[in-house]
Amino acid sequence: MILPIVAYGDPVLKKKAEEIEKGYPNLQKLIKDMFKTMYNANGVGLAAPQIGKSVRLFIVDASPFAEGEEGDASCDGFIRVFINPVIYEETGKEWGMEEGCLSIPNIREEVYRKPNVKIEYFDENWELYEEELTGFSARVVQHEYDHIEGTLFTDKISSQRKTLLQSKLNNISKGEVQANYKMKFPKQNRRK
Repeated sequence: MILPIVAYGDPVLKKKAEEIEKGYPNLQKLIKDMFKTMYNANGVGLAAPQIGKSVRLFIVDASPFAEGEEGDASCDGFIRVFINPVIYEETGKEWGMEEGCLSIPNIREEVYRKPNVKIEYFDENWELYEEELTGFSARVVQHEYDHIEGTLFTDKISSQRKTLLQSKLNNISKGEVQANYKMKFPKQNRRK
């Protein structure tokens, strides 16, 4: 099932998510629905808070970043489920790249992140993994990890840029935005 994506301004996006216990109800269905939702919205990552669930779960499919002239080979086949992840190391010289977010449609801003991460997580079968990621795959994971920490990419831009974007962000929270996927807006006027 395709789920609505929670828009900017919803408190669930600013809350640190809770760990998932083994035996979490309908976890496999939730993961499957998250992939359907992400693909429907043409996303490369989706965190549980973005569908209104404050749990430490996110999915990624960074394989589109492997294509093209400036493609990143680290993203080839990079499709993962991250349950209770912990990024325990970020290294290298920060580099900037424009990022967007399904919860903040039509806004892209340059965000600086370190190029290398080490992460530990469980997959959908509760197998424990430890991975070193670089480049675009590291960036996608850092972006989604931020979601389960209650951080949005707009929290990582200068206060001046955020001030300039504030009216657009307010409009998103009210549902005054065009998105080609189903969304849930925290401040949308329900009366017509």
